Amino acid sequence: MSEFLEKLSRALGDTRVQLVTTAVAASAVTAGVMWGTRKARRTRQTWRLKHDAKDMLSLDGNGFGSPAETHASAESLAVTKHTPVHLSPNEELLIQEQLARHYVFFGQEGMAKVRDSFVVVVGAGGVGSWAALMLLRCGVQRIRVIDFDQVTLSSLNRHAAATRANVGTPKVEALKQGFADIAPHAVVEARVALFSAETAAGLLAGEPDYVLDCIDNMDTKTDLLEFCKSHGLEVISAMGAGMKSDPSRVQIADISDTFEDPMSRAVRRRLKLRGIMGGVKVVYSTEKPGKVQLLSLAESQRDEPGDFSVLPDFRVRIVPVLGTMPAMFGVAMATHVLTELAGFPTEPLPVKGRFALYSRMQCDLGVREARMPLEAGGPRLQMRADDCGYMLEEIWRGRSAISGSIERLTFARWRRDQPMATYNCVCMTKPEADRHEKLAGNLEDHYAAETLEYIERRLDEEKQLSKWR
Repeated sequence: MSEFLEKLSRALGDTRVQLVTTAVAASAVTAGVMWGTRKARRTRQTWRLKHDAKDMLSLDGNGFGSPAETHASAESLAVTKHTPVHLSPNEELLIQEQLARHYVFFGQEGMAKVRDSFVVVVGAGGVGSWAALMLLRCGVQRIRVIDFDQVTLSSLNRHAAATRANVGTPKVEALKQGFADIAPHAVVEARVALFSAETAAGLLAGEPDYVLDCIDNMDTKTDLLEFCKSHGLEVISAMGAGMKSDPSRVQIADISDTFEDPMSRAVRRRLKLRGIMGGVKVVYSTEKPGKVQLLSLAESQRDEPGDFSVLPDFRVRIVPVLGTMPAMFGVAMATHVLTELAGFPTEPLPVKGRFALYSRMQCDLGVREARMPLEAGGPRLQMRADDCGYMLEEIWRGRSAISGSIERLTFARWRRDQPMATYNCVCMTKPEADRHEKLAGNLEDHYAAETLEYIERRLDEEKQLSKWR
């Protein structure tokens, strides 16, 4: 034992050992201080977020704003059409200089309308954040931004205001903080809440002049659009910016006039089931999808994919997004809203569709129907070119229902013993239609079971939708 202590004493007396020991001790102390500082910072940030959240909304059992209860402080922070904007004479001069080029563009009267407006942006992601940012920069002084989600690292490729410091914080709070540096006079309500049919009345209260729908969940989007239509609120909706890359294809149109966009098609069909045939302006892209695909689910997610969704009924698979495209959608929405608010006339250029193709298919269908006997409903054809366009784009996705081909398309009556209707008319190639007209007996004897199932399912859906056409 004494020998060990003697060796230890000699080692500690070595200058090099003393230096190493000192360095190790200093590193340990430094690490402890850094860890303690970070922990304290996280604790303060967590407390601040909880404190802000309690001030913003009453929480229900799921952690989102309860439609049944409204917190008193949330009411005091709520922005409405009549919320006063306080500006001193000197501040007004600064704002007029900041918006000088817009005053030249819209004029005094137009800018007065813009600055007196109240706008609600639902969804503060890639599209909504840019729309809200440009509305603020261009003079809108009363804005409510609604979103339940938080900033992640992957948000930074497309969010208008978020930085790394905002990761883990609500997207709407990141926006509000950024807005304060641009237009400190503006009254901005950052509402951390999940939009739903139940919360719609409260979240869209306050007499908004315009509502911008930047939601990417299909059912929630439909609920919002239905609420706005039924309550006479002006609304513009963003369709899918994911998996798109061609800026020249971004368009503004009525949802009834859109084509080539799967989200527009899906929303349009849902609205029709609720009796809404059109009158909803949308920003969408005519770029054909298919260049990139959704990221595949991990092996562990395939059995119960719903368990990995952020919320029930929200998508699980990740949509590839080129960060510039959501920004273009948002800026296009903001531009349209600004011109509408200012009373500045614009005429969105209608996209040159495929009307010549629809007309040719109508004529071809008329020729085929003329060969039908009178007892089968021929030769009277009550199909317009628009009907043919609807069937081609909406029901059959611009492809043959038999082979999936997009070449030499035409229409043929599916079941020849039933009257011609949109729900008894199938898109095929011309050779397929020629063969179909010569078939005898049951269709089940001539087509594969998968083909029959697909066609019958699409026709059944159209039969239900045709009640609204």
